[in-house]
Amino acid sequence: MTPSTDPAVHYFDSIVAALDGLEIFLRDDRSPLYRHDLIGRVVVEYIAQLDSAFASWRNRLGFMDSFRISRAESGFPVFQNVLELENDRRTAAQRLANIPQPDELRGEMADFILRHKAFPDALQRSMAERLYLESVKDGANFGPFSLCQTVKVSVNPKTLRPYYLVHWASFDGFANLPLIYMATVEDSSEDMVAQLVGPDGKLNDKLDIPLPVDGLLNPQLAHRFDDFTQKNSAYTLSPVTIASNMDKDFETLHPKQLRRVVLGPFYTAGITEHNSTVTEVLSKVRKAENAWLLTWTVQEVYSKGEIPSRRGLWSSTPASEEFYINTDDLEAARQGVSSYEKHALVPHEAYQVLYAAGETAKIFSGYKVHILSQGQVISDV
Repeated sequence: MTPSTDPAVHYFDSIVAALDGLEIFLRDDRSPLYRHDLIGRVVVEYIAQLDSAFASWRNRLGFMDSFRISRAESGFPVFQNVLELENDRRTAAQRLANIPQPDELRGEMADFILRHKAFPDALQRSMAERLYLESVKDGANFGPFSLCQTVKVSVNPKTLRPYYLVHWASFDGFANLPLIYMATVEDSSEDMVAQLVGPDGKLNDKLDIPLPVDGLLNPQLAHRFDDFTQKNSAYTLSPVTIASNMDKDFETLHPKQLRRVVLGPFYTAGITEHNSTVTEVLSKVRKAENAWLLTWTVQEVYSKGEIPSRRGLWSSTPASEEFYINTDDLEAARQGVSSYEKHALVPHEAYQVLYAAGETAKIFSGYKVHILSQGQVISDV
């Protein structure tokens, strides 16, 4: 089959192939990126939401002509598209009630073709709108912001505090990038310590906690924590700033680790313009469906120790975290992280073209490269 020359079709085919390749990589037990399967599963959930969003946007093109991407920067859709998905989700049920059922539409389309010997454009748009609204009404798409979930609960044997692994996500409106956050947070609230920590210093085995739990497990802080994450998830905020803000805003929450996965930029031949070298070389890839490159960055900041609280006669100071920033690495210091990893996923054919052009060392400098070939991902090339 000859690939379509429609730029929109080419873009959607490329980004979906890239996300599918990333999911293959994440699900691989040998993946060098995620050594803890829980982290991989969390990211895969958000990749599925992005896949769903792109399927919805593709259906939307069947009755709406406009779709904008950040061609010169992220290579992802602009934030307005994400907002429209969310707005359409809220009105989907009402709009669907005013559109005939699929079987009825198909019957009308067949009748129109027989009667008029022409294609029923208006009916086709109605069918596309129905498919689109059905795909957005369940809320499975990657939205402007996804509220926190608690996916793991345990007890730190040294501090005898319960700790939670939580995650949330946002689509940054300025950078037009999907961001995934994960944090390990200890809780010193007296009531939560009493409920969750057993007499043996381990998680209370009498409790049945149906993970995942929507929101922070501590019900007294859950709403405040949701407000915090919504206000502190911008790409312009460094991980250490977010972790420090959390530490300051919650006296009994102690962030021990914060991880952010920044998906993108994404490059595809003939569409994106943010790297002339990449664009020029990808344009030489024979098969258009293989002319793309997806990058992502994993940022991590962790606490190297906790400064104990001090209580005096006239004032008191709550416990606070000392976050480690690797100042020996200028890029880590710039990003405000303890460590970071930059990754690139590229189809085998595109990698061959880049290699033949002598551009791999320049383009992939500082990146861990993963090659997608015949449904498998090869790393450490």
